[in-house]
Amino acid sequence: MSKKINRRDFIKTTATASAAATVMPTSLFSSQANKRVKMGFMGTGMRGQWVLSLASKYPEVDIPAICDIDDGMIESALRILKDAGKPEPHVYKNGPEDFLNMVQNETLDGVYIATPWEWHHPMAIAAMKNGMHVGTEVPAALTVGDCWDLINVSERTGKLCMIMENVCYRRDVMAVLNMVQKGMFGELLHCQGGYQHDLRHVKFNDGKNPYGGGVEFGEKGFSEAKWRTQHSVDRNGDLYPTHGLGPVSTMLDINRGNRMVYLTSTATQSRGLHKYIVDKGGPDHSNADVEFKCGDIVTTVIKCANGQTIMLSHDTNNPRPYSLNFRVQGTNGIWQKDAQSIYIEGTSPEPHRWENEDEYLNKYDHPLWKRFSDAENTISHTGHGGMDFFIVRTFIETLKGADPVIDVYDAVSMSVICPLSEKSIRLGSTAVKIPDFTRGKWKENKPIFGLTAEY
Repeated sequence: MSKKINRRDFIKTTATASAAATVMPTSLFSSQANKRVKMGFMGTGMRGQWVLSLASKYPEVDIPAICDIDDGMIESALRILKDAGKPEPHVYKNGPEDFLNMVQNETLDGVYIATPWEWHHPMAIAAMKNGMHVGTEVPAALTVGDCWDLINVSERTGKLCMIMENVCYRRDVMAVLNMVQKGMFGELLHCQGGYQHDLRHVKFNDGKNPYGGGVEFGEKGFSEAKWRTQHSVDRNGDLYPTHGLGPVSTMLDINRGNRMVYLTSTATQSRGLHKYIVDKGGPDHSNADVEFKCGDIVTTVIKCANGQTIMLSHDTNNPRPYSLNFRVQGTNGIWQKDAQSIYIEGTSPEPHRWENEDEYLNKYDHPLWKRFSDAENTISHTGHGGMDFFIVRTFIETLKGADPVIDVYDAVSMSVICPLSEKSIRLGSTAVKIPDFTRGKWKENKPIFGLTAEY
């Protein structure tokens, strides 16, 4: 059995993480549909608090119940609601399964889930079975069986299970999506994305910021070491695929005219986390003999029914600048985010020469972003450059009755990459089939994401 991480015994830091909600004008946080909705929160850590702060700004959103097991996080959440002028909610904090009492006792239109990954599935199931829509942080499930469970319960109850993949709303990504939908890249051939983010400081801390300053309110927070690091000990695969996969899924019409058929995954050796422990704590540190299963760089290649390929990268254990590694390539052009470059045949002024992306991203700025352009500076402070504003707003609109643009089939198709990549690596990078969670409906389903300026 693998040795458990001794988090408390790791490197001690002195600067505590700070988080302060930014005051936003109320006009941003209302919609034409003034139907009141009741929204509960499962998980009031750093991420949960940030979404709570956004949701609490909507006059028509009531938040009658929250659930967590950390008294300090609950206190912070209650302050957010008090500052927003919301009534004090019922608090469920009596153990890790008190969320069951919340969904049984409360009358809610929906719940938002921001807990450690392994709790997303059971919480979503409990909420849907009790008549509540679900918005869950990523990933939605950790096993193929749990993915099917979400599908079956959502279909049986008629309740939404939306994955809160905010990168689908990133401004540059939506501009490129706009270009894709206008046919500027021709027929798509290949897309890339990934999670390339040095998380060593997140995986080893005691809830404090090792950089010596406050963290941006809206980041997932440094308390993730309480649970996230153990996944790197126990599992070898792409543990966090949705940030890269979600945006390219919309471009490739996954589940709506196209689907992912199979994947292969390969992992490098595991070195970065052990090196970080020794570099910071010395070779005799109590965590120096922990064996980490997760390869430092995991590469997954996916084949789609319509012929395209997708490459995903998971790279979180070594020094590197942040990157989601986006690349979109078709028969008429290519965009590469890391190089901030684009080339469109017949449009770019010089053959075989890259152009800077800026002019294109401005010209093809998505109508949804244009709609809020007057409030651009304000939106940029709503978390992750504005992406959080849109994903929370979308969930609230669906609670009011709008058709979902990110549904349970999207939630599981993004999330199932986790266990299938583990299986492929375990079998020597063998190709592994990806289930058709739509049961054939993908052939008739029409694209919906990004086709309007509504949400």
